[in-house]
Amino acid sequence: MIVRGNVFSKTLEMDTGITIVTPNEFKPEGGYKVAYLLHGICGNNGTWSDYTMLPFYASHGKTIYILPEVGRSFYADMKYGFKYFTYVTEELPAICKSVFNISAKREHTAVIGGSMGGYGALKCALAKPEQYGLCGAFSSACLFIKEDIDEHKKNGSEPWFVEMYGEKTIEDFLLAFGMELEWNPKDDILELAKGIQDHGVQPMIYTACGTEDYFHKDNLRFSEEMKQMNFNITYEEWQGKHDFPFFNEALRRVIEKFEAEE
Repeated sequence: MIVRGNVFSKTLEMDTGITIVTPNEFKPEGGYKVAYLLHGICGNNGTWSDYTMLPFYASHGKTIYILPEVGRSFYADMKYGFKYFTYVTEELPAICKSVFNISAKREHTAVIGGSMGGYGALKCALAKPEQYGLCGAFSSACLFIKEDIDEHKKNGSEPWFVEMYGEKTIEDFLLAFGMELEWNPKDDILELAKGIQDHGVQPMIYTACGTEDYFHKDNLRFSEEMKQMNFNITYEEWQGKHDFPFFNEALRRVIEKFEAEE
């Protein structure tokens, strides 16, 4: 079943779009598993249900999928804008648990995303490891955000830089992280990982990237650095670009892992 609508967020102080995708018949005694599925920078709350086989995957499973909408915010509590990180990690789960029969167990909770949503999923899982048992991140952007910030500071006004990233994306980056582009460890995936490196609770992480994806080198490097910190991370790559045919297969694989966990 697919449910589309709006929910009023006290955090955002406005209505915001949401899509819910559920199994067809499964009725668990202890509540459904739940996965928060995060869209990319050009997406919205319906992207995963519209451009992948998510409705089919969900129909035969035991998981409710929550698809929020965050605009082009990089899943940040924006410097100039809305507190989307707080909304996604605090208010949204509370709303969903009050409405749906969702399990309260950490191991029954996942956060998954692609591109900007992959960055968002990793940020959520590593900032709040006690909340998420599994994280899936595909073709993730901003994995080395300190380097991205330094590059913006150095070359942000150069024509080649603007042509490469686009004026709108550069504007979004500044709105999310501030015109001064001050590095904040709370927005840095590796710094968040280092903060829980010796933590008793860590999420299981599944990452994937296409070999023709422009983020391929960063995703491969990220997986290697996480393994050096002894995180439980799986990295897979296969032929593919930064597109939904690749995301769909990555989604199928991580759902398979999540459904298999007790």
